[in-house]
Amino acid sequence: MASNDDGTAAHIAEALEARCRIADFPTTRIAAAAAREAGLAVLMGAPNLVRGGSHVGNLSAADCATAGLLDVLASDYVPASLLPAALLLTHAPIDLDLPAAIATGTAWPAAALGLLDRGEIAPGRRADLVELTLTPRPVIRRVWCAGRRVH
Repeated sequence: MASNDDGTAAHIAEALEARCRIADFPTTRIAAAAAREAGLAVLMGAPNLVRGGSHVGNLSAADCATAGLLDVLASDYVPASLLPAALLLTHAPIDLDLPAAIATGTAWPAAALGLLDRGEIAPGRRADLVELTLTPRPVIRRVWCAGRRVH
């Protein structure tokens, strides 16, 4: 279960009482830091990162990531934003390496949800894969679901 739009440490305490595992779109850095300290995965929207900030003035995904508080990117209301957002995490000032940036949309969300059979390329995993080219811009070439090519 995930809490949503937490703004204070008290909100995070309520989320813990409700046995949440994810802080979904914390609205302040204080809430994001409290969530991290409490062991919750911190989730932010990929559109927030792509557009350069929250469309309602809340915590930006970039500020959350720069502070080392971002665990999971969600596509939110723009599914096509997930890949570009993950790639933006490789740029300054965030500077994640590419595997860690991609993991924000793959391995880390799977782990946060307890889906231990997916999220990374490893023996015994589902083999949900996307082949893409990164230059001059990201283009998806082929897709596999559970090891079967679907695109």
